[in-house]
Order: sequence, then C-alpha cells, then structure tokens
Amino acid sequence: MSAYDAAPFQFLDHEAATNGPAPVEVPSSSENDDLLDVYSRAVTGAVEKIRPSVVNIEVRQQGRARSGEPRERRGGGSGFVFTPDGLILTNSHVIHEARRVDVTLADGRRASANIIGDDPATDLAVIRVDAPALPPATLGDSRRLRVGQLVVAIGSPYGFQSTVTAGVVSALGRSLRSYSGRLIEDVIQTDAALNPGNSGGPLVTSDGRVVGVNTATILPAQGICFAIGINTAKFVASRLLRDGRIRRSFIGISAQTVPLLRRVARFHDLVAETGAVVVSVEKDSPGERAGLREGDVILAFEEQAVAGVDDLLRLLTETHVGERCQVSILRGVEKIELVLVPQEAPASRS
Repeated sequence: MSAYDAAPFQFLDHEAATNGPAPVEVPSSSENDDLLDVYSRAVTGAVEKIRPSVVNIEVRQQGRARSGEPRERRGGGSGFVFTPDGLILTNSHVIHEARRVDVTLADGRRASANIIGDDPATDLAVIRVDAPALPPATLGDSRRLRVGQLVVAIGSPYGFQSTVTAGVVSALGRSLRSYSGRLIEDVIQTDAALNPGNSGGPLVTSDGRVVGVNTATILPAQGICFAIGINTAKFVASRLLRDGRIRRSFIGISAQTVPLLRRVARFHDLVAETGAVVVSVEKDSPGERAGLREGDVILAFEEQAVAGVDDLLRLLTETHVGERCQVSILRGVEKIELVLVPQEAPASRS
C-alpha cells in the first residue's frame, strides 16, 4: 500500500488554497456500501461468496477437418468446485469425449483435470483437479426456488473469466431436450443472460447458494436461458462418483409418441390420450422376451401412465434393472398386460 492509499484524498479549490485547506474525503468502503441499493448489495454479496469457487475449463477434442484429416478441436466452458479436494461440476457437453481438460482456478492457477464421469442425458459432468484446500461452493435446494426470485449467473463466456449476469427465475419445472435426445426434467428458466462460455457455471441465489448449473440458451430468443436444478446435479454427481456413469434400464425397442383413438381411450378408461408405439424390437432384447411386437402401444409402465416416449424414458431408471415390471399395452383395440425385465443399458445408450 502506498502513502496515497493510507489516507483519503484531499481536494483544494482556489478559495481553500487562499484561506486554508478545505478537505473533501472520498467515502470509505463502509460508506460506499451504504451507497449501494438493496439489489446491488444482493448481487455483489452473492458474487463475493461464489467467485472463489468458479473455474474456467479448456478442453481439447479429437475431430476432423472437412477434408477428413484429423484435427484437434478446442473448446471450453465454466464449472465450480463443490468439494475442498477438487471435485468440479460442469456440463457434459463441455467435456464430453475430451482427450485433455485444463482448469484455471479463481486464483489464476492452472491444473490438468481428470474426468470422473459425465451424463449426456442430464448434460452434467464431474471432473477433478489435484489441488489442495479449494474453496467449495455452497449447494442450495432448487425445490425452494420461487418464480421472480433474484438469481446470479457467473462464468467465463468467450474467455472473459468471472463474468457476472443477474436476473430472476422466469419459470420452474421446465423440460429441456439434452443433446443426447433425452428430456431433462425440472429445469430452471431464467433471464440472467448466458453465453456459450457460461455453460457449466453456477446459478446462485442472493445468499450465494448454488441452485442450478447453467446449460443452454434459445438462440433466436432474448432473455430465455436455462439451468439444471442443483437437486438433479446432486443426484447425478453422487452416481458419477460411485459408478462413473448413470445406470439406466434398457428394454431394446424403438418407439414414437402417437395419439390414441378417442373411442378406444374412453373404452379402456385411459388417463392419457397418447401413448408410445413400438416401431421396432431388437432381437433377444428384454422387449422381445416379454412379447412386445411392432405396432403395440405402451400405455403404462409399473402402473405409471406412459403418454409418450419421454415418459417411458423417464421411468426406465436403475431401480428397475433386473426387476419384473408390469407393462400395459394396446394391441389393436385390446388392452394386454405383459411382464418385462429390463436390463442395464450399455454406456453408449444411457
């Protein structure tokens, strides 16, 4: 600290120079805080709490040029530390199939990271850096969010590290299609501006607690951005740490969502007016062994209504692997009950 930093500046006008000094003091830091309005204090407070945990992620992936020649591709995004021993949450699409991942910590240190696991179906991933005593983010509860609540997004879009945007929760309980094709449930919609480099960064409340993982924007729209709820991220992270991936059930069929004839739906007193029609059945799959045929319409799985493909995928969780499950189908106009035993989905399908 210089001598000039040790005391407030003093400004002298002509009269003061003639008649004696008339010091004008620059407000102290505490007085500056008083000049901030409530909104500004909420945003700056949240940023001060979360910024030490936010990291910049750079990845290198093996790709190909238009000529077909191998070419290294570079990309990146954001993430945040959630344990002191270097575990970091980010998006799956940021690090998926990366052959090298480098992380820049908030204090400027760079470190190589290992991929613990990633789940394209929820667009979440966990990586780890070997760095001691890192400041972890405090994780909140996304179920307690309210529409209109203040939220702050922080990340490193286009390489500008620790970039902050603020907004409100626009909607809750949205569904978002992941790049793997599955629906991500209970997504948070916010108008806090996001850019590609924000992917994987934290969405926090005014008290600095992480309630979401920033994931996507709708390009033609303005002010429509999405984050995966932190409760989903907690579950996925725990499974990735345990197994390296998320285990899901597999029944070996291709299906499409189709409307049901109204008279058939009424006759069988069906809850939904749509179902999942079986387009194809893989040989020697759980679906074939259960007796599913092309053209069958799946109406329910374990007494849970199936209104389409997304419902069926959501119900095919790890809890049903190897278990006898009741499946209700419509074959022609006849409702039939089948017993199906899902197997664990291969990694490429989960």
